[in-house]
Amino acid sequence: MRIIIGGAGEVGFHLAKWLSKEMQDVIVVDTDKDKLNSIESNLDVLVHRGDITSFETLRTVKIDEADIFITVTQLQNTNLTAALIAKKLGAKKTIARIVNPEFLRRENAVPVQRMGIDVLISPEQLAANEIHHLVEESAFNTMHSFANGELKLLGTILDKDSKILNKQVRDIFDISKQVPSFMPIAIIRHNEDLNAYETVIPRGDTVYKLFDQVYFIALKHANADLYSILGKKQEFYKNVVVLGGGSIGKKSVRLLKNSKHEVKLIEIDRNKAFDLADEMSDILIINGDGRDGDLLEEEGIGNSNAFIAVTGSSETNIMSCLVAKSKGVKKTIALVENMDYIHLSQEVGIDAFINKKLLAADNILRYIRKGDIVDVAGLSDVNAEVMEFKIDEASQLVNKTLKDVKFPKESIIAGIVRKNEGIIPTSDFVIQTGDHVLVMAKPEAISKIENYFQ
Repeated sequence: MRIIIGGAGEVGFHLAKWLSKEMQDVIVVDTDKDKLNSIESNLDVLVHRGDITSFETLRTVKIDEADIFITVTQLQNTNLTAALIAKKLGAKKTIARIVNPEFLRRENAVPVQRMGIDVLISPEQLAANEIHHLVEESAFNTMHSFANGELKLLGTILDKDSKILNKQVRDIFDISKQVPSFMPIAIIRHNEDLNAYETVIPRGDTVYKLFDQVYFIALKHANADLYSILGKKQEFYKNVVVLGGGSIGKKSVRLLKNSKHEVKLIEIDRNKAFDLADEMSDILIINGDGRDGDLLEEEGIGNSNAFIAVTGSSETNIMSCLVAKSKGVKKTIALVENMDYIHLSQEVGIDAFINKKLLAADNILRYIRKGDIVDVAGLSDVNAEVMEFKIDEASQLVNKTLKDVKFPKESIIAGIVRKNEGIIPTSDFVIQTGDHVLVMAKPEAISKIENYFQ
């Protein structure tokens, strides 16, 4: 597949990195020489220096031969213009990153597609949705819904209260006293000998250990079972403080308010704070610095259940979350720009890190995958994806049991949705036409997995 990426920033770099591992034919186009040199020296992809809104540039990279053109610069108008030109010049599919939420409204979808843009991606909206999900699921630091919530991806760190510590994966059957409503699909574990984190694909004899970051696929009604084995209680975080009144902050506040949370919004810029107060009259807007412990004390941070920091500074977000945590806040979520920070959440004591560029890149991958793919969720610290495929009549999996499917060892079938009902399958489960199959796979296994679903 020939893929042309417009923009060599973090989203473009992440996409190029992921796709290069799968031996895709990738070209990254940008005007920034240093960024292109970094990509060329680190990744097995081609680069071209030029303006992605230039007809000449797009013709030079043979846009008419592109299966997908993805434009992910930080400038919305540049992305829209480049996608329109690329489509007119022959690109089969175009994807553009946008900021203005009006483009995502249902009534505007048809006009956008008529212009020639197939898919629009808003990193800010994706980040706000992720924050909302994490507040709703009190014990988890990762959450993604598949098939309208019939199956959920949930991630958490095992602490001393977890009932599955030092037990094997197969022991879940004994603990729950029933067929389990969830399945572990990946474990991130610190290897003390190597002083590094390693990924474990759980099998029946895999043993859970203290401080493991475990990812589960769970049925929509599995919360009680999961919270039980984790030794936790599901809580409703009524009082929530959001730091940062930018696009993500405003979107997060609205989602949380609609879910019956009491929300306060802190904004350091005085003029912006007044504008926010006029715009959102039903929200308490506070003008101040979220890193100021005295300010947080005055605003009753100790009585707040969750603290979300989404300013434009990763360092401010991290520091303010640490201050909030020291004041007794139960759950803290920080927006970070540097993808390297994603791996540090459990080390520094912040419950969850959000990276909008990583979310955008993961969301784009669903349109690149082969087969009838419905959804994709990336696991950044695992370097893996959870993909939702729809089985059609041509699939070689039809009428096969799971034990007969010889998937690569770097992958696992994690769940099935049949007739709008989620299922955690056993080895004797027979796959049928119309099923939605959730597969967790590391990059080296993805191309092999896709062949089963074509």
